[in-house]
Amino acid sequence: MTGSRVILRWLERALFTVAGALALWCAVTIVEARYFSSLPIPASSGVRRTLPGETPDDGGHGRAALAPGTWIGRLEAPSVKLAATVLEGSDDRTLDRAAGHIEETPLPGDRGNVAIAAHRDTVFRPVRNLRVGDAVVLTTADRIYRYRVKSLKVVQPDDIAVLDPSDHPTLTLVTCYPFTFIGAAPKRFVVSADLVSVEPRS
Repeated sequence: MTGSRVILRWLERALFTVAGALALWCAVTIVEARYFSSLPIPASSGVRRTLPGETPDDGGHGRAALAPGTWIGRLEAPSVKLAATVLEGSDDRTLDRAAGHIEETPLPGDRGNVAIAAHRDTVFRPVRNLRVGDAVVLTTADRIYRYRVKSLKVVQPDDIAVLDPSDHPTLTLVTCYPFTFIGAAPKRFVVSADLVSVEPRS
């Protein structure tokens, strides 16, 4: 009986230790996510980017790849109270902290399909409530890009056609689906939006 009590006591301590470690990890993750979501928009560098459509070759070809975690912009959808920092990259480390600009897709200001991903249960939780016609705003250090949602659809994870280049400036938001699924969600929820205006950020 004494031996059983000792084992149970050690098991109890081990479980409390694991629970404490998990609670600490959750707290650090939440604090880190809140920190990145509240990052201010940097001041403009003063370097003028080419606006979409101004030249026949403004697709961003030849630009150096950005390091994962580089600040890209601020994404907002007022109708669903979405406000998120966008960092470069779609790796787990980046998506645990913020929305991520999907590598190999154009940056804001380059021609084509700018694609951004985020987790459905954190940063992109409000995306489920977007509707066709809603406004989405992407603010960089020197420009404000205003988009309007044109379509919402659910696709398979391997349907990468949603990231294909477009002949006009578009924005694609990607997250897992269903939103209430427990575990690794089997599908993807995709929001497509067309650029309607660009203005300098004063």
